[in-house]
Amino acid sequence: MTDRAGTAHPVPPLVGRSGHLEALAAHAAAARAGQPRLVLLDGPAGAGKTALLRAALADGGPFAGMTVLHGSCRAVEATTGYSAVRALFGPLGLTGRRGRSSTLLDGGARHALPALTAAPQEGDALPGGTFSVLQGLYWLTVNLAADGPLALVLDDAHWCDERSLRWLDFMLRRADGLPLLVVAAHRTEAGPAARDALADLVAHHLPVSLRLGPLDTPRVAELTGLLFPAQQPRPSFVDRLASVTGGNPLQVVRLLDDLRAAGLGPDEAGERRMAEIGGRTVAASVHRVLEHQPDWVGRTARAMAVLGDEDTAYLAALAGLSVPHVEEAVDVLREAGLVRADRRELVHDLVGAAVLETLGAAQAAELRLRAARLLSDIGRPPEESAAQLLLVPGATDAWALDVLRAAATQAEHRGAPEAAARYLQRVREAGPDDPALLTRLAKALAENDPERSLSLLHEAHDLSTDARARTSTAIQLALTCLSVQRAPQGTRILTEALDALDAEVGPVPDPAERELRTLAESALLIVGSDEKSTFPQALRRAARTPEPPGDTPAQRQQLAMLSVLCAADAAARRRARRAARARAAAALRTPDAPLGTWSLLPASLALYLAEEDRAADDALEAVLRDSRDKAAVWTYALALSTRAMFRLENGAVTDCAADAQTALEIIGRERWGDNATMAHTAYATSLVARGETERAEEALSAIKRPGLDRFVWEYHWYLMALGRLRQARGDLEGALETFVACGDSLEEAGLANPVFAPWWLEAACLLGGLGRTEEAREFTERGAAPSERWGTLRARGYAALARGASTPGAAAVEPLREAVALLRSSPARGHEARASLMLGRALVREGRAREAREHLREAVALARRCGCVALARQARQELVAAGGRMREITSSALDMLTGTERTVAGLVASGAGNREVAQSLFVTVRTVELHLTSVYRKLGVQRRADLGAALRAEGAVSRPGGDGR
Repeated sequence: MTDRAGTAHPVPPLVGRSGHLEALAAHAAAARAGQPRLVLLDGPAGAGKTALLRAALADGGPFAGMTVLHGSCRAVEATTGYSAVRALFGPLGLTGRRGRSSTLLDGGARHALPALTAAPQEGDALPGGTFSVLQGLYWLTVNLAADGPLALVLDDAHWCDERSLRWLDFMLRRADGLPLLVVAAHRTEAGPAARDALADLVAHHLPVSLRLGPLDTPRVAELTGLLFPAQQPRPSFVDRLASVTGGNPLQVVRLLDDLRAAGLGPDEAGERRMAEIGGRTVAASVHRVLEHQPDWVGRTARAMAVLGDEDTAYLAALAGLSVPHVEEAVDVLREAGLVRADRRELVHDLVGAAVLETLGAAQAAELRLRAARLLSDIGRPPEESAAQLLLVPGATDAWALDVLRAAATQAEHRGAPEAAARYLQRVREAGPDDPALLTRLAKALAENDPERSLSLLHEAHDLSTDARARTSTAIQLALTCLSVQRAPQGTRILTEALDALDAEVGPVPDPAERELRTLAESALLIVGSDEKSTFPQALRRAARTPEPPGDTPAQRQQLAMLSVLCAADAAARRRARRAARARAAAALRTPDAPLGTWSLLPASLALYLAEEDRAADDALEAVLRDSRDKAAVWTYALALSTRAMFRLENGAVTDCAADAQTALEIIGRERWGDNATMAHTAYATSLVARGETERAEEALSAIKRPGLDRFVWEYHWYLMALGRLRQARGDLEGALETFVACGDSLEEAGLANPVFAPWWLEAACLLGGLGRTEEAREFTERGAAPSERWGTLRARGYAALARGASTPGAAAVEPLREAVALLRSSPARGHEARASLMLGRALVREGRAREAREHLREAVALARRCGCVALARQARQELVAAGGRMREITSSALDMLTGTERTVAGLVASGAGNREVAQSLFVTVRTVELHLTSVYRKLGVQRRADLGAALRAEGAVSRPGGDGR
């Protein structure tokens, strides 16, 4: 066994637990074989959980041959974020100058540093990077397990902090195939410090439970014999001992030690003394030890009860003693069995509680206050002092509040919002509510308790009297409303705050006021663009907002929102397109500063609508790259889903499916996954294009977001997917109804861009195919004119295609020729294939079969290149009916790959290693290995070196596209 946390501890007498050691050995064997396990040791205080773990950690024990990290949680650290993580990983020494260059921190593992470091450095991670820290700790664990089977052994897990439990949950959900064993000892009768997090861990992973019950009478006799080897215990003594202690090993040992110290044994006299002692064996034993010792021994014991295993000089400072006195007191207490043999720490927290009982509540609180100041004076991180202060009711002097605020800052930097919230809540209890404090507390609660966060922000907003402060609070309040799907409420509050700010600062604000106003305006456009009820208001505000120069982050964010709202505006015409394109380009023009998500994503949509596809792709790639670097999984999944929608409309169906399925795989593991819709929509539409309608229906039915019809962007993409699915399944009237509903909803919202969700084109083509050209013409008229005004090649191609679909007889040929020519010059390859099919069909009707066959062959070839298998098969059928010859359309090996398999294959073919692929896609190495094995089987290759050639042979080339005009 490689013990990465130090030497094994001496094993105290362990009786009656051989079955538990055998069970641990069996679970360790399973973990070595790549079957990760979570084992919970359950039992009351004193049941022998720690003794059992020490026996398991000994040489030749159940964990032999494994790398072992072990640590203990402490009550005083239960509120400190990642304290259990530091107990486990701290001995690895990864936070020092030399440790930071360790290969264990390679790749994504570097994001673990804020959790590992007692005082996180500014460059370790971005403040609030909760997911990035979890991801970093996961990769640190993977790096450790790469050297051999790994065991993580955590004692006193009932004191484990919430963040560390969340990490265990996060890691175990990704541990498939890892040679990993997690063992946690948990006191059953103690209320867990982080009850909800522990309950989630147990519910998600169904751990193996090893229950440590009381010792039966024969085992009590055996333990008595170990401590009194020269005497045969009387049966009545053993019976009385088992009755008094309830078979609890700790109480048995403490009581026997007391008898031995009094010169008694397991005989009649010892039995009489037991009758006198009665219950509360441990506390009574501790009190008797201290009663018979000098005062300086008790003061040392109390200092250890508060500080734990600490330097002798600091124990002496807290106890008000000399170092030699403390050293001697530790020896005395160790001899009495109250202090561990290997370090200056009391043997059990029950012993610590009994030691502090000798003081009384007021004196114990005073001792903890002195401990907090001592830790601060010797330069310990603020969180160590804050942990002591949280245990003292009413510690609210100015120094204590400063320490709590500093501790909150430290917790924020390590990505531990729960701890930050606890520190700030104590500050809040100290006096009148401060809007700035409430706002900060709300931010700490936003991830785990958004409702309370929102309530606090309302309080802060109501308490703020200055218009500038109210505007700052309103920005955060509005964005929080957006996260909990209450955008109209956020829009109202932020609008009122902006009006008040304008009234106060007047027409000539100073630079800081101008930047604040710009930030508020951009936030208002973001929040107001979320739901249909507020979207018209956002459009009107955007129309009257002067264009900023784009010199600051707030201005660039505002430009991005102005660009997408300009593109969406009902006055869609060429000058609007040019304005949208120019604003988006200005929003992305930042040579010296990083761009935020709310600049890149809206700008990418504006550029896509303006047919600047390369620039849109570059913007999305910037989001993906940045979110990979920061492990920002929500942003990464959102950018993938957005790119999937763009690729879908450009006819890159296989690429769309790859992005969408990768996003779905990520979303499926996250708590916020139920609110995601775009990845489902894109994936379902790609399946429709491939002729897999049953799977498409499953993908759409997986959408769980409540009130989807309230939202501007996702709802209409969803309706387009649903309409296409119904059409593919033969429900033509249902499809038409869905497309019309999409158009009505867009009109209600005021989103008039004809390219965004071209429902009118789908309706016209559907009706035209049924010969209902008069009805088709009505829909053509609703979309063709705005498309001509918008003026992109795609838009004009859509208009020509709709005119061809709604024109009867020979007159349909020319608009369809025009549609093919326009779409060929645009990025819309899938619609070009569709136009070629419709042109061929029109020529067949006019008796021009030879010419028709040329266009039908072109439709088949183009549809196959796009991955539109259903369209290719339809075009092939019509080609054969027109006298042409062509083999049946069959799936290629590449078509057999799932979207995620295609993504993994592409990354591996480009030279990425399995771990690099896993980190970039936020999946496990095991997941990558499984996908890669499937890829090899489907493509018929044996090694990764042959993968690139196989992909090229199957036509896995870059997606086709055109330059914007």
